[in-house]
Amino acid sequence: MITAQAVKELRERTGAGMMDCKKALTETNGDMEKAVEVLREKGLAAAAKKAGRVAAEGIVATYVSEDMKKGAMVEVNCETDFVAANEEFIAFANKIAEMAANTSATTVEELSAEKYNDEKTVQEVLTELIAKIGENMTVRRFNKFSVENGVVQSYIHGGGRIGVMVELACDASAPVLATVAKDVCMQVAAANPLFLSQAEVDQKALETEKEIYRAQALNEGKPEKIVDKMVMGRIQKYFKEVCLLDQAWVKDGDKSISKYLQEISKEVGSPVTIVKYARFERGEGIEKKEENFAEEVAKMGVK
Repeated sequence: MITAQAVKELRERTGAGMMDCKKALTETNGDMEKAVEVLREKGLAAAAKKAGRVAAEGIVATYVSEDMKKGAMVEVNCETDFVAANEEFIAFANKIAEMAANTSATTVEELSAEKYNDEKTVQEVLTELIAKIGENMTVRRFNKFSVENGVVQSYIHGGGRIGVMVELACDASAPVLATVAKDVCMQVAAANPLFLSQAEVDQKALETEKEIYRAQALNEGKPEKIVDKMVMGRIQKYFKEVCLLDQAWVKDGDKSISKYLQEISKEVGSPVTIVKYARFERGEGIEKKEENFAEEVAKMGVK
C-alpha cells in the first residue's frame, strides 16, 4: 500500500506533483529510488498536462544593478505556495528578473524566446521545470526601470507576495538617495497608491467621484450653496488616498511624500523626484481555486 508519508517524501525529493508521485510509487511497487527515476524519465511529457491549470501563487522577484541605475521586477506564478518556496523556482524567478533588466524585450513572449543559458530558451527551461516540479508555471509580467541621474530601488514584502520598484531622479549623487528610494518603495507597498500625482488621475474617473460626492452631500440634506465646497474637500481627501505624492508618509504621518522629497531635495542640493513606480502583488486579478489538501489526499485513496 502506498502511504501518504511515502508520497510526501517523494514530492520533497523531486518537487513533482503529489498525484504524479503517487502514480510513480504505484508503478514501482513503492520503490522510492525507482520512483525517482520514473519521474525523471517522464520529463517534458508531464509538463503539457499542467498548462491549463490555474497558477495564482508564486513570487514577485526584483533585480537592481550594483550601480542602482537599472532594474526589473517580475511575477512568476505557480499553483501552490509549496512550490513558491521551492529553491529552483525562486532561482528561476530571480534569473528572469535579472534578464528582464538587461533585455530589449518588451513583452513576456519576447522574453520567453530569449536564451536562458547557452543551450535553452526561457520557455524551454520553464517547461522542464514544470515537468520536474509537477505544477503549471508562468512568467506573467515584468517591468523595467533605468535612470541616468538618480537611483533605481526595490522592496520585497512578505517573501515575494508584494514587490515594488521605484525610479528616483536627481542630478546630485548622494548616498541618501538609496534610503529615500527604499522609503518610497515601502510607502507604495503599504499604501498602494493608484497614481503618482494628481495630474495622472483619470479625469473621467474624477468626474464620477465628484458626482458621487455631490449626490452623497445632497442626500445628507446639505444646502446647495455649500455642496460644491464639500465636494472639493472630499476630492482633496481622495487625492491623499490615491496619489503617491499626496499620501501621508507611513514613517511620519505629519508630512506628505511630496513634503518629504522637498526636504531631501534641500539636503542634497538638487531636486529629487519620483519618475515612476510599479507595484506587483502576487496573483492579483487571477481567479483562484480553493484547494483542500486533506480532501485531495482522501480522493486519491491514500491512507
